[in-house]
Amino acid sequence: MDNNSKNFKALERMYHKVREITTLKDLLDSSVQLYSERPAFLIKKSKGGEYFPITYKQVGHDVNALGTKLLNMGLKDSKIAIIGENCYEWIISYYAVVNGTGVVVPLDKELSQEEIYYLIETAGCKAVFYTKNFEKYFEDYDIEYKIKMKTYGDRTDISQPLEVSDLTEIKKGVPVEWEELVASGEKLVAQNDRSFIDAEIDPYEMKILLFTSGTTEAAKGVMLSHNNIAVNVMDTCRIAYVTPEDRTLSILPIHHTFESTMGMSLVLYRGASIAFFEGLKYINKNLVEAKATILIGVPLIFESIYEKIWKQAEKSGKAGALKKAIKLNKTLKSMGIDLNRKLFKSVHDKFGGKLRMLVTGAAAIDPNVLRGFEDLGIKMLQGYGLTECSPLVSGTPDFSNGYKKAGSVGPVVASGEIKIVDKDEDGIGEIVFKGPNVMLGYYNMPEKTNEVLKDGWFHTGDLGFLDNEGWLYITGRKKNVIVTKTGKNIYPEEVEYYINRNKYVQESLVHATFYDDNDDTCVSAQVRPNYDLIYEEFGENFGDEEVHSLIKRVISEINEKLPIYKRIRDIAVRKDEFIKTTTKKIQRHKNI
Repeated sequence: MDNNSKNFKALERMYHKVREITTLKDLLDSSVQLYSERPAFLIKKSKGGEYFPITYKQVGHDVNALGTKLLNMGLKDSKIAIIGENCYEWIISYYAVVNGTGVVVPLDKELSQEEIYYLIETAGCKAVFYTKNFEKYFEDYDIEYKIKMKTYGDRTDISQPLEVSDLTEIKKGVPVEWEELVASGEKLVAQNDRSFIDAEIDPYEMKILLFTSGTTEAAKGVMLSHNNIAVNVMDTCRIAYVTPEDRTLSILPIHHTFESTMGMSLVLYRGASIAFFEGLKYINKNLVEAKATILIGVPLIFESIYEKIWKQAEKSGKAGALKKAIKLNKTLKSMGIDLNRKLFKSVHDKFGGKLRMLVTGAAAIDPNVLRGFEDLGIKMLQGYGLTECSPLVSGTPDFSNGYKKAGSVGPVVASGEIKIVDKDEDGIGEIVFKGPNVMLGYYNMPEKTNEVLKDGWFHTGDLGFLDNEGWLYITGRKKNVIVTKTGKNIYPEEVEYYINRNKYVQESLVHATFYDDNDDTCVSAQVRPNYDLIYEEFGENFGDEEVHSLIKRVISEINEKLPIYKRIRDIAVRKDEFIKTTTKKIQRHKNI
């Protein structure tokens, strides 16, 4: 037995126990039964108000009512899109579609109107759920059913009837309120309509369709099954202990697998509670209000929070005392004494006094930040995943020495395998993964599917290595993805496509730039103008400043067609050619 096998066996003995599920229907039905009167969600009646609980019993009730109505509308086996802000009605709609109606198609709320239409049409959706901010998008849009959701003010007691008009008929193409469908579904269930409640689910059939990119030419629909996500939820719970007493604050985009699997389905599986945040600037306030114990986010959020802790300590003259407390805490920990909460009470109180665990993913976090939170008595777990893997591939267990291995994204999940292929002399190569959480394929793209799925192994396109204990380290990403503070993925090739389409542009390179005075990632573009055409059109005397102004106008026009988070903030005009390979491909790392 090699070292990796021995280490895996040792790890296996420490896994937390899980209850077996094969579908999301199993997950929800069993949680409703086990945790009936416990709070599943914490919602606000109005923005800025207090949080009110919604029980698991009500979640089950609302999902069954809405699902029954969707079947009654003739939407069996249909594809149904959902778009909007994180809210209770979003996740209930997700479960109502996936647990017996049809295929759910979650969409990124920051896509442009054109991209949203394109993805809905590509998927062949018959209905769309949307929040108020998207009403104008669907006013004149031709789709059979339009269902309006609200982000605040949901019913928190199922004994109270929904105050809606009597829904006698739904006209195709005419918007209908979410609550009207739920109220109508309640009546159907009361009349013993069990079409949704008794629906049988094939665990291995496509029921979730997620698009990885918004570019019309490059959008890939990832096909996932119930089993994909159910297995991943159980695997994550084996290494991250979540209890019914835990509360999370939902801050990442809900359509993303990181949030929908880890921040929603996993939390519901464990009988814990989910509160919805009100925006990035309200994170601390909402953490305190919700008494959150767990926060799931991306590195930029945690790095920003950590930086503010120290800035505040320096501003108040307490940085020296904080450093001494950390040193003392390390000494006490080595003696088996835990005084985290007492030593760092002022820090913990800023987050509500209950925060015990941070979970980070989507990009590599600064190891010093991870260790820094651990020093302050807040456990931080790091994971690596992809939409195509539902998403988790590896993660740091909460019972392991994550402090010592702060640069790693942990060992592979229990039901999976990792290999490093095409290694270089340092042992770094492409990460490939095999497991029951790997997607069924890309929707209507057999060639693209075959490019990444080979003999059951998913080729991630990311680079890394495994240490002698089987822990994975990421060294780079072939995909060059840019990740924003809110967990948005920006694909440089996508933005470059728009830039390079312009006649005044020869070629471009898009990358991330970080500035000290900006909390978030800036999208930058290096542009090599098409000088021949420019001089031909404007004359040989067209100067450098005029060329720069022209390119700025080009980028400004492109930005208007892009969602806000993808917009280019910084432009550099190049006169010389990019450094390229012998096959004339731009070498990104040598040009940034």
